[in-house]
Amino acid sequence: MTINTKNENGKLALALTGRLDTNTAPELEDELKLEGVSEIAFDFSGLEYISSAGLRVLMTAQKAMMACGGRMTIAHPNAMVRGVFEMTGLSSVFEIVP
Repeated sequence: MTINTKNENGKLALALTGRLDTNTAPELEDELKLEGVSEIAFDFSGLEYISSAGLRVLMTAQKAMMACGGRMTIAHPNAMVRGVFEMTGLSSVFEIVP
């Protein structure tokens, strides 16, 4: 998995390419340095697959944003990733934008 990260003025933008699974979830956790962050924007246009380990990282980030009154968005998930969110009920937890 490749992660391109940009952090400006409290907004953390992460573009993921490849697979977010048990092997790569720790990489994403390492990139999620949330001190001083009030918004996280994920770009999933290059994400091919997500596992439960990846969902756990996203849930942790969402919880952190909710605790500080921040916002987290997930943009451009493919049909398979969107299907995982819907099947797990997380499509109503995450703010998913086309």
